[in-house]
Amino acid sequence: MQLPYEFFIGMRYTRAGRRAGRRNGFISFISTLSVAGIALGVAALIVVLSVMNGFQKEVRDRMLSVLAHVEVFAGRAPLTDWQALLAEARRNPRVVAGAPYVAGQAMLTRDDSVRGVIVRGIDPQAEPGVADFAKHFVDGSVNALAPGEFGVAIGIEMANQLLISVGERITLIVPQGTATPAGLIPRLRQLTVVGIFQAGHYEYDSSLVLMNIEDAARLFRVEGVTGIRLRTSDMMAAPAIAGELARSLPGDLLVRDWSKENRNWFAAVQIEKRMMFIILTLIVAVAAFNLVSMLVMTVTDKQSDIAILRTLGASPASVMKIFVVQGASVGLLGTLLGMALGVVLALNVGTVMGAIESAFGFQVLPKGIYFINNLPSDLHGDDVTLIGLTACVLAFAATIYPSWRASRVRPAEALRYE
Repeated sequence: MQLPYEFFIGMRYTRAGRRAGRRNGFISFISTLSVAGIALGVAALIVVLSVMNGFQKEVRDRMLSVLAHVEVFAGRAPLTDWQALLAEARRNPRVVAGAPYVAGQAMLTRDDSVRGVIVRGIDPQAEPGVADFAKHFVDGSVNALAPGEFGVAIGIEMANQLLISVGERITLIVPQGTATPAGLIPRLRQLTVVGIFQAGHYEYDSSLVLMNIEDAARLFRVEGVTGIRLRTSDMMAAPAIAGELARSLPGDLLVRDWSKENRNWFAAVQIEKRMMFIILTLIVAVAAFNLVSMLVMTVTDKQSDIAILRTLGASPASVMKIFVVQGASVGLLGTLLGMALGVVLALNVGTVMGAIESAFGFQVLPKGIYFINNLPSDLHGDDVTLIGLTACVLAFAATIYPSWRASRVRPAEALRYE
C-alpha cells in the first residue's frame, strides 16, 4: 500500500536537522531534547509504578501469611457443624484448602506490662494448607501448639517489646469472667510461649497470639469454632469466590475475603498509586510539550517550503498532516525508547540499586530498620501499555497547534522576500 506524500515529507523534516548542518542544528538539538525528555519521563513512570506494585505485593504476601483468602463465620454465634460447612465450601472448584479457627480478644500481662491481643486458635495440622505460618517461625514451630498444653506462639515485635523468649510463661486475661458472690471475676490463665513468628507485618507481629484450637475453645468457652478459613486457587479472585460462597453456602453466614479485612490500607495504596501516576505524567507532559517549541521553530524555518507546497496544490489539511507526522514521530520514538528503558530498569531494579549502593557506600533500605533490604519490583504489562498510550496522546496533542499554524501560512507573504 502506497503511503501518502505527507508522511514522507514529515519524516524528511524529522531527519533534516542531522543533514542540514548548522542551519537546522538548533532545531535538531531541541528535537533530541524532546525525545530524551519523553523517554526519561516514560521510563521513570514505569519504574516508579513497578516499585510501588512490588511494595504492595510484598506487604500483601506478608499479610496473607497470616490471613486466609476467605473466611466464613456466623457473627457472634459459633459454628457447631463446621465439618459439613467446610465440605460444602470445598465443592467450589476454586477452594483448595480449609481449616477451622477460634478467635477472641484478651489481655496479655507480663510483669508490669499489659496489652490487648487477638487470640487465634488454629489446627496445627490443617492451618499450613491455609496460611504460611510454618515458614515464618523464627523460634519453635507451629507443631509445638499441642492440645491440652496451653502453649502459645507470639509475634516477634511482641516478644521484643515484652522481653519474652521461648519457654517463658505469660498470663492471659479473657473477658468471659466467672460469676461469684463477690461479683464477676475475670478469668486468668498461665500460658507457656512455645514459638515466636515473624509475619513481617507490624500489626500481626505485635498483637497476634496463636494457640491450639482446642485450648482456645476451652479458654473462651466456645462450643464449636468461630469460623473456617479457606485458601483459593487464585488470591486475586478471592472477592469473586467469596461472593459465590455467600450465595451457595446454607444458613445465615458472613463471608469475608482478605481485601476487606484491610480495606483502608489497600484503598490508600490505590489512591497513592493514582496520584503518583498523575504527578509523573506531568513530567511526561512537560517533555511532550517541548515538541511545541520545536515544531514552531520548524514551521518558521520552513515557511518557503510550505508556500511552494501550497502553490503546487497542497491543501492546508495536507500541510497540517506533514507537521503532525513530524511531531508524532518524535513523540513515538521517545515513548518507545522510554518504554524499553523503563522495562529493563524495572526488571533489574535490584541490580541497579545494588550498584548505586556500592558506588556511594549507603543502603537505601537498611535491614535493621526495614523488613526488606532490597527494592521489590512487580512489572505489570497493563501499566506499561497505559503509560505508552498516555505519552503518545500527549505528544500528538502537542503537535496540533504548531501544525495548525503551518496550515495558515499564506504562500504570497512567505515568498515575498525569497
